Amino acid sequence: MTVDVRPASFFEDVRTLLGPKSPTANVCWCLSHRLPSQVDNELRGPARGAFVEALCRTGPPPGVLAYDGDQPVGWAAVAPRADTSYARSRTIPHVDDLPVWSLWCVRVRPGHRGRGISHALIAGAVGFARSRGAPAVEAYPLDNGGARVDPTMAYAGIRSIFERAGFVHAADTTSVLAGHPRVLMRLDLR
Repeated sequence: MTVDVRPASFFEDVRTLLGPKSPTANVCWCLSHRLPSQVDNELRGPARGAFVEALCRTGPPPGVLAYDGDQPVGWAAVAPRADTSYARSRTIPHVDDLPVWSLWCVRVRPGHRGRGISHALIAGAVGFARSRGAPAVEAYPLDNGGARVDPTMAYAGIRSIFERAGFVHAADTTSVLAGHPRVLMRLDLR
């Protein structure tokens, strides 16, 4: 399988990866870290999809998508940290004042996992951030120590995947997800 990673500018493909089965369902749409909590809490049901559709239409794209042929099979959310809730996080520290980008969600469709798509998504997200002038990319994966992680809670990624992509441990955090501590991993692009 050849995986092609592109900016997420086509809303229908983003909907395939992030949208609910029922249009009125209140799902994340990968907005919970993109928006201030008050705005995130106010957006309900179809309004969440409409917000993402506007992001895709007006740019910059809200992340990257992985394709197997014409079929979208993976998603990664990446944006300037200053434009995310990580800019104000009390549990994820700031390493320095560089205008880094955050990579906070990596998702692969069931039936396509275990084929290297996560690796392609991370590389594609890094390339996307680099093309927009990012000096570094940060991620906040689980440090699971090899323990099994439920796939629905592994959206933040696993430390070892980011290490294989060249990211290095930059700081510990006080954030915990799915019972595992999260670490701040960083890839310098300068």
